[in-house]
Amino acid sequence: MTDVHNDELADEDFDTVLSPDIDFSGVINFEKSFLVRGRIVGEISAHGILLIDEGAIVQADISADRVIIKGSVVGNVSAGERIEISPTGRLEGNVSAPEINFESGCVFNGRCTMAPRSIN
Repeated sequence: MTDVHNDELADEDFDTVLSPDIDFSGVINFEKSFLVRGRIVGEISAHGILLIDEGAIVQADISADRVIIKGSVVGNVSAGERIEISPTGRLEGNVSAPEINFESGCVFNGRCTMAPRSIN
C-alpha cells in the first residue's frame, strides 16, 4: 500500500468546484472532473474524477471513474478505475474498484471488493 497514485491536482484540473459554503441535497450527475469542498447529501454519479477535498462532508452513494477522498464520506463508493483515500480521508461505507489505495492514517469502515477493470 505504499505505491500511492494520488496525483497532485490543482483547481484548474476541475471543470466544476462546489465551494465550502455550499450545502447541496439531491442527485449530482457529471461527465467531467468535479471537486467537492462543501457538503452533499444524496447521490453522485459521474464519469471522470471526483475529489472530496479536506473539510468536505458527503453523505451519498458515489459512482465515478476515479474517486479521491480527502474529506469525509458516508456511503458506498464504486469506481471504474480507482479509489484513493488520503491520510485525512474518512469513509464509512463499502468500496468496489479494480484498484483501491488506502493511505496510512485514513479511516475506513466497510467492506472492500476489488472488482475487475471494465473493458470498453
